[in-house]
Amino acid sequence: MKKLILAPALALAIAVSSCGNNAEKKEETTSTETTPTEAPATTTEETVPGIENVTSSQTWTVEGNDQMQYNINLIRVKAGEAVEITVKNVGSMPKESMGHNLVILKPGIDIPTFGSEASAAADSEYIPKSSLTSIVAHSKLLGPGESDKISVTLEKGVYSYICSFPGHFGIMQGKIVAE
Repeated sequence: MKKLILAPALALAIAVSSCGNNAEKKEETTSTETTPTEAPATTTEETVPGIENVTSSQTWTVEGNDQMQYNINLIRVKAGEAVEITVKNVGSMPKESMGHNLVILKPGIDIPTFGSEASAAADSEYIPKSSLTSIVAHSKLLGPGESDKISVTLEKGVYSYICSFPGHFGIMQGKIVAE
């Protein structure tokens, strides 16, 4: 009878120790799997959903309308090459009440903070002089039917762009992914 109890106990001990080894191996596998996600191409796709569906181009036209919307919210470009973005105000409301621009911000800039500072900068077309170091490039403030061009070369990264006209930055924003 002791032999009958000893055999299942031994089998149980072997099974438990085997499971423990697999758990350790699984932890090792999990920790090594996190390293590849730090690669720049993977990070770009994970941080900007939908970028894989956007064709890369160095020439873009972004339109702002009277509904405070850009027609393009995701732009994909090649890093290190010149990019030309044409900005158009396709609305009909006056510039004083519905002006639009496009401001490309450096990666990591807090949009609400920048937008608050921009709202107080009417004398400089809502481009705050106190935050010039946060800006990569910007268009002029556009009234209905007006357009402007931005030419810039971007390093690899994800850049937010906004309309800095008061109250617009909350809705009128997009991302430029330079790969």
